[in-house]
Amino acid sequence: MHIETTGQGPDLVLVHGWAMHAGVFSALAGRLAGRYTLHLVDLPGHGHGRNSALPLALEPVVEAIVARVPRALWAGWSLGGLFALHAAATRPDAVRGLAMLCASPRFVRGEDWPLGMSPEIFRGFALGLRSDWRATLERFIALEAFGSDDARREMRVLRDEVFARGEPAAHVLADGLGLLETVDLRPALPGLRMPSLWLAGRRDRLVDPRAMRAAAALAPGADVVVVEHAGHAPFLTHADVVADALDRFAAAAAEGGA
Repeated sequence: MHIETTGQGPDLVLVHGWAMHAGVFSALAGRLAGRYTLHLVDLPGHGHGRNSALPLALEPVVEAIVARVPRALWAGWSLGGLFALHAAATRPDAVRGLAMLCASPRFVRGEDWPLGMSPEIFRGFALGLRSDWRATLERFIALEAFGSDDARREMRVLRDEVFARGEPAAHVLADGLGLLETVDLRPALPGLRMPSLWLAGRRDRLVDPRAMRAAAALAPGADVVVVEHAGHAPFLTHADVVADALDRFAAAAAEGGA
């Protein structure tokens, strides 16, 4: 796993989503580095962490990050939100505040969770990885960008970022899909000991904003922000809005002594 540290100020960990790497946060990081010390994580098998022997699993990844960064705000996008939430739930002394960026404690629909994605979609992606993983990435990127008011640019940026630090390891892509399909961290929400921000894109087709509101309702001290006209990656199309929301959240967390 690779962690790049840059900037100055309060510590903020940023964890990327499936198939990506920390470079996807470039626009957001450029707005934040003047007032935060950013710890930009490339998950195992992704980006500069492509050759890491660490498994892409919640506990070992969180343990490795906590061992290398000081107490911080944690922000996770999409798949990265599962790692951030697991850190907040299992290591509250290391997490000052939790920001879930278009991320859910459970991504897949169930009888008691009707707002998740269809399990069949994830199974289709898993099958696609075995037959044509590049085409599967293209389909996933299209879903991420769909709904945004600047979908073409968002697709172009995401497509470019996927391979900007080398090809992601195919077996790790399968591991990431497995996490998205099977993990359910909802039971951890009522016991969170730090404030949380749930930032959604109004037009997100992967993580329904209503699912994020439902999750936030289970967590004490939670705040919900919905970015109008944004899809699954609002930090690409609305970087200033996302940076402002993180600033307000960080200030509130500091005032609350978190």
